[in-house]
Amino acid sequence: MRATAHLLAAYDRELRTEAEMRGAAAVTRIGPLWLGTFPGGSGFVSYRDLEGADPAELVPRVVEHFERDPGVGEVEWKTRAHDVAPGLHEALISAGFAPGEPESVMIGEAQALAVELPLPEGVTLRQVADEADIRRMVAMQDEVFGSPRPVEGLLAELADDPTIECWIAEHDGEVISAGRLHPVAGTAFAGIWGGATVPRWRRRGVYRALTAARARSALRRGATLIHSDSTEDSRPILERYGFVKVTETTPYEWHRP
Repeated sequence: MRATAHLLAAYDRELRTEAEMRGAAAVTRIGPLWLGTFPGGSGFVSYRDLEGADPAELVPRVVEHFERDPGVGEVEWKTRAHDVAPGLHEALISAGFAPGEPESVMIGEAQALAVELPLPEGVTLRQVADEADIRRMVAMQDEVFGSPRPVEGLLAELADDPTIECWIAEHDGEVISAGRLHPVAGTAFAGIWGGATVPRWRRRGVYRALTAARARSALRRGATLIHSDSTEDSRPILERYGFVKVTETTPYEWHRP
């Protein structure tokens, strides 16, 4: 396994700013910040380093930028625990952002995840691309996460970037687990996102098998490293395969009044 410091440096270099603007309908720069407006009415703020800028000055400019676009209803400012950003939390709260649950940024070798695992009887895995299946997948994820995501935004993202893969596990026609694979062009990375499993099917190997299927697909696409923002449910699964936590990320969300 590569040194944690090396992986964190690669994460900062290859998976922030431009990489996080993929699929944006519009991108604006404010100082060190990259502001993306995405299909479905969401905004996203990315940066590698605040470069000594004052958050109390930057954050209100971000809110003003997105307030000018009536199509944007929510904005995520994604913070990382290892960043040097004094005053950022206070500035975000003052501007109306609310912190979400912290997640662990996990990185590891794709090959370590690409194992063959048995599935419970009657469970099948497959990659899906048609709209009906995508809607079924998102409906299950919305129920699990308790925070609906506009499916039109994901459909637009998939139409814009055909390298994104959606995978589901099914039993008796029901979607019981799902997740996406996002290869990052020009890097050794692919991201695994949106992992969700209905409660009664957890701890039965379904999510591990779904993750392994995505890792095998990543390898076929030439990616050698996998990254994931993991909850406390999924973090231990990745740790079993040699993944390491390189930092922690907390999303701060702003919603139009």
